[in-house]
Amino acid sequence: MTPSLACSRGFFALAAVVACLIPVAATASDARTPVSIELVLAVDTSLSVNDIEFDLQMHGIAQAFRSDQVIKLIGLHDGVAVTLIQWAGWVSEEHTVPWRLLTTPASIRAFAEEVERTGRDSVGRLTAIGTAIDAGLEAIAANRYAGRRLKIDVSGDGRSNAGPSLSMARRKAEARGVTINGLAVLTDDGALDAYFWRHVITGGSAFVIDAADYEDFARAIRIKLMRELAPEVSQRDRPGSHDHASYR
Repeated sequence: MTPSLACSRGFFALAAVVACLIPVAATASDARTPVSIELVLAVDTSLSVNDIEFDLQMHGIAQAFRSDQVIKLIGLHDGVAVTLIQWAGWVSEEHTVPWRLLTTPASIRAFAEEVERTGRDSVGRLTAIGTAIDAGLEAIAANRYAGRRLKIDVSGDGRSNAGPSLSMARRKAEARGVTINGLAVLTDDGALDAYFWRHVITGGSAFVIDAADYEDFARAIRIKLMRELAPEVSQRDRPGSHDHASYR
């Protein structure tokens, strides 16, 4: 065998080895942890929400995750991955609670503590619900989890008045199999829950829970989480329905 032929065979053998290794490396880097649910909590911090109301939202979410009902429901799943983002005219990562994997009461309570310590982000005066949905979709796409159910939980007290098209954001969520649920705070707009039903939520099991005001937020978010985390979700609620007795 000539030296040149030996070198050629060596080169092709090395190339074959490298070609075999590349898919393995790509698969390893793309590996995601399977979980039952990926949940984005998208919280309104626009101008209409004052600092006291922001604190009521954070305390309400933390209190909900500490409740025995929510802890029990999370325990029924093979892991629940959750993150919290703040939105208004845009979304900033500065005061985001990163993705956390909730599997045990200790991990759930640790997440609650993290939420309660979260400071307010100055993300603008306007209400861009489309921006909130887009940010939620990006957070789901970029994380290291593979959820069987994908959800974005949008809470707010006003109608979208800025940012990208809300209908387009919803269509993107539909295309990716992401359910959007809503929590409408009725302090300034008594018909906001109907607006959320028509223009914000999407998905076969999507629903809206309303809160009379921010003092009522803790109750509403607990009911909402219980429904989102339930093994089977029914669509019994419609605009104007306030019968949540079975979730209390």
